[in-house]
Amino acid sequence: MRQAKIFYNTIFCGLLTETDGGDYTFGYDHEYTEQYPNQFITFNLPVRKESYTDKRLFPFFEGLIPEGWLLDIATKSWKINRNDRMGLLLACCQNCIGAVSVEPVNINDE
Repeated sequence: MRQAKIFYNTIFCGLLTETDGGDYTFGYDHEYTEQYPNQFITFNLPVRKESYTDKRLFPFFEGLIPEGWLLDIATKSWKINRNDRMGLLLACCQNCIGAVSVEPVNINDE
């Protein structure tokens, strides 16, 4: 299982999880849903208390992953398979252009 904390600007807004079975969940943080009910990270994932689930990485997060020559550099530098979308998201998207950033969660430290 791999997880990432998702931030909107500098505010923790939710947790993205890739299960061992390859499914994905994204859930907004409870405090975030209370304080920022209209501040969604994307139109496809409006703020709600229930988690979202899917068999594939959500298109919004997929769109944060670099493409083209930058993807080539990332896959070679970090030795990540270009099909490992969660791995690329965790490695490349901590300092994205825009309001959303991704911070890897080290499960072993928790």
